[in-house]
Amino acid sequence: MNAPWKPNGRDAFAAYLCDDASLEVLRAVAVEMGWQPEKCAKGGLRNAAQSLSISSSPNILMVDLSESGDPLTDINALAEVCEPGTVVIAVGMVNDVRLYRDLLTSGIHDYLLKPLSPNQLRDALTNAQAIFSAPKSADGSSANTHVSAMVIGTRGGVGASTVASSLAWLFSTEYRQSTALLDLDIHFGSAALSLDLEPGRGLTDAIDNPSRIDGLFIERAMIRSNDNLVILSAEAPITQPLITDGAAFLQLQEEFRHAFDRTVIDLPRNMLINFPHLTMNVQVAVVVTEMTLAGARDAIRIMSCLKAQAPHLKVLLLANKVQPGGGEISKSDFEASIEHKIDFQVAFDLKAAVNAAKLGQSFAEANRLSKAGMALRETAKAINVIGGMIIEEGAAGGAGGGKQGLLAKIGLNFKKKDAAAEAAPKPKKDKKAAKSAKSAEATPA
Repeated sequence: MNAPWKPNGRDAFAAYLCDDASLEVLRAVAVEMGWQPEKCAKGGLRNAAQSLSISSSPNILMVDLSESGDPLTDINALAEVCEPGTVVIAVGMVNDVRLYRDLLTSGIHDYLLKPLSPNQLRDALTNAQAIFSAPKSADGSSANTHVSAMVIGTRGGVGASTVASSLAWLFSTEYRQSTALLDLDIHFGSAALSLDLEPGRGLTDAIDNPSRIDGLFIERAMIRSNDNLVILSAEAPITQPLITDGAAFLQLQEEFRHAFDRTVIDLPRNMLINFPHLTMNVQVAVVVTEMTLAGARDAIRIMSCLKAQAPHLKVLLLANKVQPGGGEISKSDFEASIEHKIDFQVAFDLKAAVNAAKLGQSFAEANRLSKAGMALRETAKAINVIGGMIIEEGAAGGAGGGKQGLLAKIGLNFKKKDAAAEAAPKPKKDKKAAKSAKSAEATPA
């Protein structure tokens, strides 16, 4: 339940306990901690879930599991309506080590046994409160370190969605970066399917009501794959056409920029045509292709389009499903025809693809040691390197444009030369004078 972002304007504390005796003890401690005793309500875990489904979550939430027949299932139901960043303390009567461990694994901060004592409550609440008073160095720089990468296939079936889900998994797991995977294939997207998840209605709701998109909406609409990876996708009915001006996509990108370290966008080719503004807030584009005649043609067209629409983009070309004996076009001929080198090659591996599908995992996760998996790791590494360079350039150049970098300030700006000095004729060296000076230096005093 804990996540790397926290919405503003939330209550400090709320509790839902089943019995009057526990409520009486808790209210006294709550007053000591400076909280309103009215925030301690009577009711169990289901009352808490029902209440939080229509209101924002507090920073610290205490819930009673005493009336719950299946605590773990009910806790998971609570997690669906509980905002990330909320510290949850559970209360119950079952003294079971396995239950305690399962609750901690599900995201519960602490588990207290009844009957409750003032000291027990005071210690638990103080520890929970300490989480919010601890310094969070990453919060202040999250907006500055965000890198957005989009993955686009030159043809249908080249494996762009497989690459996108693998990159998102690598960022979230191997680099431990909070990552959002946005699948913009509204009708036939496979990002959630490849990770064995239900897509939900989050993306279609965002498209229908762009004004609803904010931090709270993002938290509730996105599907969590692991601790650092969330997915926003859709499986809209085929009879329901996509009718939007694209404002929702821009708003989503903006919210992602503030909430996550990395965004991976699985972008269908038609979206690039219909919504060219999607490239405005993206730093890296991974163009996935096969080394075929049609792939070469469309790679030229897509990269030309990206260059015209977003000249700031760093484009990486990934050749997927590369056959050992060579494909329809050789690598050298392919690169010559598109006038761009192939940055990464992912070998064709049918068994690896089948293995990933059976496990319900991303290709990179299911095939960590394969050559194809290693190529995807190199791609993720390159995106992070490019992201670091973009961040450093932004910090050095500044947003104002008139600021000088450090090298320029100390007179070592090698990149930009003074135009007047460049145009001025260079003085010729006097060879005789130079020779005389050299002889004088060599003569001992």
